[in-house]
Amino acid sequence: MEKLGLNEIREKFLSFFETKAHLRLKSASLVPEKDKSLLLINSGMAPLKPFFTGQETPPNKRVTTCQKCIRTPDIERVGKTARHGTFFEMLGNFSFGDYFKEDAIAWAWEFCTKWLELPEDRLWVTIYQDDDEAFEIWNEKIGVAPEKIVRMGKEDNFWEIGLGPCGPCSEIYFDRGEKYSCGKPTCKFGCDCDRYIEFWNLVFTQFDKDEEGNYNRLANPNIDTGMGLERMSAIMQEVDNIFEVDTIKYTLEYICSLAGVEYGMDEKTDVSIRVITDHIRSVTFMVSDGVLPSNEGRGYVLRRLLRRGARHGKLLGLKGAFLSKVSKKVIELYHNAYPELKEKEEYIENIIDIEEERFEETLEQGLEKLQEYIELMGDSDTLSGEAAFKLYDTYGFPLDLTKDILEEQGLKVDEYSFANEMELQRERARTARGDNEAEGWKEDIYSKLDKDVKTDFVGYDKLTVHSIIKAIIADNIIVDKGKKGDNISVILPETPFYAESGGQLADSGFIEGESFKLQVVDCKKVVGGRYAHSCVVLEGEVSVGDKCVATVDKKQRLATARNHSVTHLLHKALRNILGSHVEQAGSLVEKDRLRFDFSHFKAMTEDEIKKVEREVNANIWKGMDITITETTIEEAKNMGAMALFGEKYGDIVRVVKMGDYSIELCGGTHMNNTSQIGMFKIVSEGGIAAGVRRIEAITGEALYEYLLDKENLIINACSKLKTNEDELLRKIEHTIKDAKSMEKEIQSLKGKIAEAVLDEYLAQASEVKNVRYVVIDAHSSSLEDMRALGDKIKEKLDNGLVILYSKSTDKTTVLAMASKSAVSKGIHAGNIIKEITKIGNGSGGGRPDMAQGGIKDNGKIGEIKDALPVIIAKQI
Repeated sequence: MEKLGLNEIREKFLSFFETKAHLRLKSASLVPEKDKSLLLINSGMAPLKPFFTGQETPPNKRVTTCQKCIRTPDIERVGKTARHGTFFEMLGNFSFGDYFKEDAIAWAWEFCTKWLELPEDRLWVTIYQDDDEAFEIWNEKIGVAPEKIVRMGKEDNFWEIGLGPCGPCSEIYFDRGEKYSCGKPTCKFGCDCDRYIEFWNLVFTQFDKDEEGNYNRLANPNIDTGMGLERMSAIMQEVDNIFEVDTIKYTLEYICSLAGVEYGMDEKTDVSIRVITDHIRSVTFMVSDGVLPSNEGRGYVLRRLLRRGARHGKLLGLKGAFLSKVSKKVIELYHNAYPELKEKEEYIENIIDIEEERFEETLEQGLEKLQEYIELMGDSDTLSGEAAFKLYDTYGFPLDLTKDILEEQGLKVDEYSFANEMELQRERARTARGDNEAEGWKEDIYSKLDKDVKTDFVGYDKLTVHSIIKAIIADNIIVDKGKKGDNISVILPETPFYAESGGQLADSGFIEGESFKLQVVDCKKVVGGRYAHSCVVLEGEVSVGDKCVATVDKKQRLATARNHSVTHLLHKALRNILGSHVEQAGSLVEKDRLRFDFSHFKAMTEDEIKKVEREVNANIWKGMDITITETTIEEAKNMGAMALFGEKYGDIVRVVKMGDYSIELCGGTHMNNTSQIGMFKIVSEGGIAAGVRRIEAITGEALYEYLLDKENLIINACSKLKTNEDELLRKIEHTIKDAKSMEKEIQSLKGKIAEAVLDEYLAQASEVKNVRYVVIDAHSSSLEDMRALGDKIKEKLDNGLVILYSKSTDKTTVLAMASKSAVSKGIHAGNIIKEITKIGNGSGGGRPDMAQGGIKDNGKIGEIKDALPVIIAKQI
C-alpha cells in the first residue's frame, strides 16, 4: 500500500470512475441551491437530490464528484479531540437509474484493491441484515470470505430520511492493525476502538417509502456512495488522525511556525492548533462560495468558526489579525482542485481580515464583561442565558466561545434560557429560508407533470407569442381548468415572459384566449425546465389545451431592462474607481429601481459616489451599442467576460457587451443601446455585511419622478421660509444660527431654574445611618440633563446619594449617583439600581458612584421609594 497524498487520492478516485463512463462534475457550492432543508452542503449526495428525486434530469446517468462539505453538530468538540472536524471532502460515484449493486460493489472493490492497493486481508464489509443480494455479490462474485461480511441492523445499514427514496447500505472497513486496538480480549470487528475504521458507504436506493410506511421498489434504483477523503488519506498515510494527513498537517505546521509553538508538546496548545487548523479550512471555503459573516443562518456558522479560531490564536500568543495568512496556506494547498479559491484569494483575505479586526475590537471588552458576569455569579457554577446572549448580541461572542472560556474555569452556561433569547433570530432565519424551492426530498407539484411538458423562453426577441395552455396548477394541485377569480399557475410550451432570475424580477402582462383573460403577476422557473406563470383569471374560464396569446407588459419590460443594463455600467465604473477587488455580490432589478451589492471594504466617499455616477452617465450618453452573443463558457472567458460571483453557468452562455466598455455573462433582458437608459442617479450607498456595500439607484421615468419630488421640496421649503431658490441656502443658514442662539438661552434658563429649586430638592433629603439621600422626579428630562442636575445635588449633599427618575410613555429611566464619602461607607449605585429596577419590572446597573437603568411599570415608583431605606441600610 503506497502512502498517497490527499490530492493524489482525490484525483485517482475521480479518474477511476471516469474510466467507468462516469461524468466528473465540479464540487457544488457549499451554499445549497433549491434546498431549504440544509444550511450548508453536508454530503456528496446533497447537491444531487433533484436528480435522485427525478425533479431534474442529470447531465449523465453516471456521475462522480469530490464534494466539499461542512458539518457543525460537534463544533464544540473540534480541537478537544483529534478526530472531530467541520470541513471535509466527500468522494462519491452515483448512478441515476443506470447500474446497480453488482457494478457498484465490483468497482468499489477494484478501486480499493487495484488502484489504491489496499491489502485484501485487511478489508471488512458490512451489509444490511436482510440484504441477501449484497451478501451473494460480495461473497460469490467478489470473493470476500463469509466471516468478513457482517450483517447489521436498520439503524446502521439502512439509509432513509423520512419519506421518499431509501435503501440498504454496504460499508467497507479497513483493519488498521493491533496497534490501534483497545487491547481488550473481546476486541474484534464492531469494537468502538480505532482499529476497524469505515471509509466507504455504498447506498443502494431501491425503495420509495410512502406515507403508510410501505417500502415500494423503485423501477429504476439508484446508487449513492460516499468515501471520506481525509479518512482514506489517514489510512493510506498510516497516521493516527486527520490532523496528520499531509495537506492538513502542512496547514497545522504553518500555524505552529506563526505562533512559535510545537505540536504535541502541550495538550492545551494542541487544542488551539487543531481548532485553527480545522476552522480556517471551513472559513476559507465558505467565503469563497459567497458566505459572509452575520448573526443568522450560515453567516452565523461562519462567524462562529472565524471568531473561535481567532480567540485560539490569542491563546497561542498570536498578536493582531493572522487568519488570512493561514487562509493563504489553505488556498496554496487546495487551489488546483478548487480553482475558485485562487480566483477569489484577495476577496477571501479581505473578508477574513475585516471580521477578525472587528472581533479584535470587541474581544477585550467582551472578555472583561464575561469576567464581570463570572464575579457576579457568586457560588453558582452556571452563567445565565441572558448574560450569554448579551455577550453574543453586543460583543459578538458565539455561544460556544462563551462555553469554551467558561469551561476553562470549570463553569457552564444556561443554554436553555440562551435558546429562548435566540428564538427571534432563529425565526427570522427560518423565514428567510421559507421560499418556494423544493424542501429536502419533498416532491414538488411541478415534478408530477408529464416530463414532455417543458417551456421554451423566446422573450429576448418577442413580447407576444401564440401558445397553448399545457398545464394548470391551483392550490398546489394539478387541475384541468380555472374560472374567474381563481389564482392559478399556468405552463406554456413557449413564453415571452422572463422568469425571475439573476436578480431581475419577472415580467407581467396577459394571457388571453377566445373565452378567457388571465393577468400574469409573476413568473418563475420550476423543475423540469418549465416556466410557471402565476395568474389571476380576470374573465371567463380557461382549460388545459386552450389556445392563447401571451403578451408581456412592454412598458415594464423596458423599464426593467433599462435598470438591468445600467447595472453592467455601474459594475464596471465601480471597478475602475474603487479597484479590481470590486465584484457583484447580488442585485435586484425591477421597473422602478435597481439595487446593486458589491464587495468593498469601506464606505464610499461623496466624491467616489459622484465619480461613479458621472462615469456611468458618460457611457450612457456615448450611445454605445449593446450586443449579445451566445458562446461556450471557455470562449466567453477568453473574450474577457466577467462571470458573476456565485452564479452558476451552463456550457453555453450569453455574453452582453456594451461598446468596448463592459463585457459580462448575463441571462437578463437589456436595451439595444446605452442611450436608451436615459440617465442614472444613485440615491443611496451603505453597508449590508462585512465587506459588502449596497447602492440603490434609479433611471428613466423613476428618475424623472425623483427630480420632480426634489423640485417640489425646494418650492415648499422656499414657501415655508418666505424666500426664493437663490436665497434658500442663506435663509436656512440664518435660521439655524438663530435656533442655536435660542437653544443657548434655553439651556441658560434651565440652569437658573435648576439652581432656584436646588434648595427645595435638598430640603426633601432623608437620612439612613448618616447617609443622606434624595429621590427626585426629573419630569421627562433627558439623561444628560438628569446627570447635570444629579452632579449639582451630589455636591451639596456631600455624604449622600441622589436618585432621579424620568417618565416616558413606555418606561421610566432611573439614575443613581453617590458621592465619594458615601461610596467609602459601602454605598454602591450599581447595586442599588439593580434592586430598585427589579421592583419596577426592569433592569440596570453600573459603577459604585453612578449607575442607570429602566423600569417598565411606572406605577411602582411609590413602592421603590418605600423600599429605598432598607436597600440603602443593607449596604452601609
